[in-house]
Amino acid sequence: MPTEFTFPDSAAKAANAAGEFETEKMSLSMGPSHPSTHGVLRLQLELDGEIVTKCDPVLGYLHRGDEKIAENMTYNQFVPYTDRLDYLAPLANNAAYAIAVEKLANLQVPPRCQAIRVLTCEMARISAHLLGLGAYGIDVGAWSIFLYTFTEREKLYKLFEELTGARFTTSYSRIGGVARDVPEGWVQRVDAFCEQFLPILDEVLSMLTRNKIFMDRTVDVGVISKADAIAYGLTGPNLRGSGVPLDLRKDKPYSGYEQYEFDVPVGSKGDCYDRYLCRGEEMKQSVRIIRQVVKNFPGGEWYAKDAKKIFAPPKDKVLTSMEELIQNFMLVTEGPQMPPGEVYFEAENPKGALGFYVVSKGGGVPYRLKIRAPSFCNLSILPKVCVGTLVSDVVSILGSLDFVMGEADR
Repeated sequence: MPTEFTFPDSAAKAANAAGEFETEKMSLSMGPSHPSTHGVLRLQLELDGEIVTKCDPVLGYLHRGDEKIAENMTYNQFVPYTDRLDYLAPLANNAAYAIAVEKLANLQVPPRCQAIRVLTCEMARISAHLLGLGAYGIDVGAWSIFLYTFTEREKLYKLFEELTGARFTTSYSRIGGVARDVPEGWVQRVDAFCEQFLPILDEVLSMLTRNKIFMDRTVDVGVISKADAIAYGLTGPNLRGSGVPLDLRKDKPYSGYEQYEFDVPVGSKGDCYDRYLCRGEEMKQSVRIIRQVVKNFPGGEWYAKDAKKIFAPPKDKVLTSMEELIQNFMLVTEGPQMPPGEVYFEAENPKGALGFYVVSKGGGVPYRLKIRAPSFCNLSILPKVCVGTLVSDVVSILGSLDFVMGEADR
């Protein structure tokens, strides 16, 4: 007599008429401590075998209350906190915040200050993209890329240290200018870096662009349509990789970006490969901008000299003049004096559009400050783009989005 088998509920609920079985799905927590999550991001995945059927991003592990902290600090005191947003491009964060507050004060900084900010922002873009590219290489199994990109990034950090006194958290911009002028010969050393960097960048990109393994991991993986990229609020290379040619440096120029010639790289498919190509070309365009800044580097002051209630006087005058000493004391204790009002400004940062919404009731402390973090908005696409992919593809998708959790959680 044949043996009759019964299937327990935990293995299969019931056999249907066609002989197929309904299987249970598995829940997998990816992160928050995982190399491929690029920080403390946690993905709660629902899997049917190796196929992702649901993806819930869990944020907030790095939340520090930056926006609330800003309400209890003077405008300049908050500059170091902007370093901790996208901590791979602190110089760009500093500048974006300073320009937002200067817009509130209706203050124009001189051409030399604008040129310094453009120069440092583009160097920060290269530095951030180099780390993103190196980390992405590790994610998909290309270790050598990481070694190349970090070597070049170290050269940039030496230049940052010469300029700001710090390598990582620079705190360089001030409301109404920058902390100090560029050192003698520094601009020429930046130009020399660009000269040797381009051939190395070409070599690094050639190691990936037609690499069979890399293409298998990225081509037609994590496709984001143009409509979805716009609907989910994506910005930066993630938006441009989907075919939307939006770049605030071109469309809403600030700090004199309208003076410089550069192209905006745009993808066609919107897959992981397109996003990689966009960042590679962006670094070349940043070098192009830097060379133009160096060639036409303006003279003059590096801070708004007439903004006495906003920018601190030079140190030598503070030590020799009673008027400047009192002015410095008032700025340190009460902060730069701003008129009542509200303003919003966003800059084209390496990760996308970084925005600052500042509300003032007058005085030296903001009444309210809201940060529009590009990484936070870019991560919102994950529940859509990850569904239907393999678990291994999730790693490729995360690397291609190139986010920073310090900025997403704030």
